[in-house]
Amino acid sequence: MPQRQAIFPDGRNALYEQHRYSAAIRSDDLLFVSGQVGSRPDGSPEPDFERQVRLAFDNLAAVLQAGGCTLQDVVDVTTFHTDPANQFETLMKVRDEVIGDPPYPNWTAVGVNWLAGFDFEIKVIARVPQSA
Repeated sequence: MPQRQAIFPDGRNALYEQHRYSAAIRSDDLLFVSGQVGSRPDGSPEPDFERQVRLAFDNLAAVLQAGGCTLQDVVDVTTFHTDPANQFETLMKVRDEVIGDPPYPNWTAVGVNWLAGFDFEIKVIARVPQSA
């Protein structure tokens, strides 16, 4: 049975220790990334929605990098939205810039009513390249 290997990006360990979870878990060639939000350096939510989404993707990229992956290695995405109808256009703009060209990962979007003060959260599963 594969062992769980906890993955943390540089500089954010206190956040994960405080809330008692790992940024990601590597198991064999899969990296399971916990939900990432658009938090500023002090941990508070970025109030501007587009910047919050960009920060969430930046935080995601940092976790992926710590685990030996990039956004191109992502195979499964789940996003959580507090106001999907009004946020979708902005999200898609940022997503298209960040994710790039096909083939796209599969994607599930979920509307929620609470994200601890945030309006967007993204979690992914990535396949770790053999060179990592």
